Amino acid sequence: MPVFTSSTVGLPDVREVPRHVAIIMDGNGRWATSRLLPRVAGHAKGVEAVRNTVEACARRGVEFLTLFAFSSENWRRPPDEVSLLMRLFMTALQRELAGLTENGIRLRVVGDLSAFEPRIRELVEVATARPVPAARMTLTVAANYGGRWDILQAMRRLLVERPDLAADPRLIDEAALEPFLAMAGCPEPDLFIRTGGEQRISNFLLWQLAYTELYFTDTFWPDFDAAALDKAILSYRSRERRFGQTSAQIAASA
Repeated sequence: MPVFTSSTVGLPDVREVPRHVAIIMDGNGRWATSRLLPRVAGHAKGVEAVRNTVEACARRGVEFLTLFAFSSENWRRPPDEVSLLMRLFMTALQRELAGLTENGIRLRVVGDLSAFEPRIRELVEVATARPVPAARMTLTVAANYGGRWDILQAMRRLLVERPDLAADPRLIDEAALEPFLAMAGCPEPDLFIRTGGEQRISNFLLWQLAYTELYFTDTFWPDFDAAALDKAILSYRSRERRFGQTSAQIAASA
């Protein structure tokens, strides 16, 4: 498993194109409602936006793309909508997997999958086990995921594997915890995008977003396309990523 620099411990590599992009895909329902369509139409159109965004990120040299598909709080939605989202998830896995593999895209799914029905868990297991030689991008789908859940489950797993740390918690540091986080093996996101006009991170990647550049757009997710992605990347390029340093230090090291 590769090891990447933590933004709170060292200075991560900064590139013109963000190495890792994380997205909250918001606004499917409102997109449909604004067109006098049922919410299901928005979710179906959102699947198309996922396909287009995956392709656009791969073409631009993004190495890691993480999509927030279903949060641990989304279970609070109406049961019929949750059921629809589960069916869409299954359909997307079945339809898109071959295309992902052919295009050199490795799939990961993170989150508490125990809440899903067996058929979905089986599909996830098959999809994520599929070999992708010389993968050019890793697509991570966060399903039944929450940032607080992630930190808690990582700590529990760490203490199960290392019970000696419970006796002396001072020995617990980032390096000890990181391998147990759901996103282990991925660099921290360089760019976070949220569509739909809301400006919050909604319990997504709480540990990993410590120094991520945040970008919010009013564009509903079904309307998010390559041009919208380029606009977000252009905003990212305009940021000075200091990681606690001063501008003078950044200039001196350039």
